[in-house]
Amino acid sequence: MLTLTRTLVRRWLGALLHVNDTPERTAAAYALGVFLGFSPMLGLHTVLAIVLAFFFNLNRVAVLLGVYSNLPWIMGGYYASTTVGVAMVMRVAVPTDLQAQLAALMALPFTTRAFWDGLGTLLRPLLVPYTIGSGLGAVVLAAIAYPAALAFVRRQRQFMEAHHHQHTGAGMPAPQEHEADAGAD
Repeated sequence: MLTLTRTLVRRWLGALLHVNDTPERTAAAYALGVFLGFSPMLGLHTVLAIVLAFFFNLNRVAVLLGVYSNLPWIMGGYYASTTVGVAMVMRVAVPTDLQAQLAALMALPFTTRAFWDGLGTLLRPLLVPYTIGSGLGAVVLAAIAYPAALAFVRRQRQFMEAHHHQHTGAGMPAPQEHEADAGAD
């Protein structure tokens, strides 16, 4: 599984770095993806990313790579911490037994009205802190992602260009003729 992931990442990075876009546009595409990936629009990240990438004619691979930076093992902690942080600032009460209440709800079938009513009652007070917290977090992470991606893309393209010149001999000075050969005319 890990080998498959590494292979996929290498293939995506290869596609990302072999585009005709400028490093600035590639970094902007990645930053947009990071913004969308960490935004409060859970469940719509990929669709929004593809629509905006086509609308702004951005590198789709870079946008999707940014979206998928919000990995499943990061999501829970990210959304919980940004929501609780803003709830504290806004003085919105977070139930001390929130985890236990959620666990009790998860014991109910998803198809029952009791599940959805209970979930709405429990999470409704946290909707505004969730939206503001994850929205602000997305802006901050995108602002960090742009210069990081720009530096990465520039560095990788310089490396690839130097590596290409080494193997093709491009940019190498022509060999000098020996003086003896030059005077033989």
